[in-house]
Amino acid sequence: MTLEAATRERQMTADIIDGKGYAAGLGDRITQQVSVFAGHTGRAPGLAVVLVGSDPASEVYVRSKGRTARQLGMESFEHVLPEDTTQEDLLALVDRLNTDETVDGILVQLPLPRHLDSLAVIKAIDPAKDVDGLHPVNAGYLASGLPGLVSCTPLGCLMLLKSSLGSLAGLDAIVVGRSILVGKPMAQLLLAENCTVTMAHSRTRDLAGKIGQADIVVAAVGSAEMIKGDWIKPGATVIDVGTSRVIRDGAKRLVGDVDFASAATRARAITPVPGGVGPMTIMSLMHNTLLAAFRRADLAAPELW
Repeated sequence: MTLEAATRERQMTADIIDGKGYAAGLGDRITQQVSVFAGHTGRAPGLAVVLVGSDPASEVYVRSKGRTARQLGMESFEHVLPEDTTQEDLLALVDRLNTDETVDGILVQLPLPRHLDSLAVIKAIDPAKDVDGLHPVNAGYLASGLPGLVSCTPLGCLMLLKSSLGSLAGLDAIVVGRSILVGKPMAQLLLAENCTVTMAHSRTRDLAGKIGQADIVVAAVGSAEMIKGDWIKPGATVIDVGTSRVIRDGAKRLVGDVDFASAATRARAITPVPGGVGPMTIMSLMHNTLLAAFRRADLAAPELW
């Protein structure tokens, strides 16, 4: 270990929020409930994942989702379509999956090729099977405080926050990023936990100052190490959703939106990249698939967290 690295390690005071470990425990609880579901229905919950084209990163994600589903005892149905698939053919597949009683969850891997209308595809998915939580019906349920399916990454972030902090009521939270995938649903989840929530984005004035007032920081902008350690309020909890590849010391490394080394000297707790939010996203997808299966079978859904 270099002197610089040793000094940095001595300075780190934050607890590391172990997303990988939490996801493993959640996976064990899901596996138990998959057996309960199968005992009632005679089948396992089914997840259908649709991939259009051959984007290498998307292929890895789809394989990982299918592998995890099978490890938990679920059925995995993977549909890989060519890059030039038409909108009509993709919507026809979604319609077939909507009516397939062996399929409880449908996920269309994003981004889609540019000639396809992503919003139209999302809206075509049966909201009861929308395990990505992106359908406007599920987004509306979340905003209204009604039970629905919640976007996977924000759901995983909330699980980690509550495992670290317990009650979030009364805390000041800032969400940096306003995407429909993470930022907007994350803010709604925090509001439901009685946080006071600030939404920040590329046009926010004095971003550092606003972050410095927050007890909870959720960073989801996709900009490598944009948020510096001295922006963090001492004792805050930091959830880093971002993943960017950078070259450091001649090697490719995965980093988040937060400068981890400096933030860890001020935060009370922080998620690492990798090993923090990433494992929770996939396990939250499995959680949503199980939840959808129980609801579709008119069975009382289990409490898993």
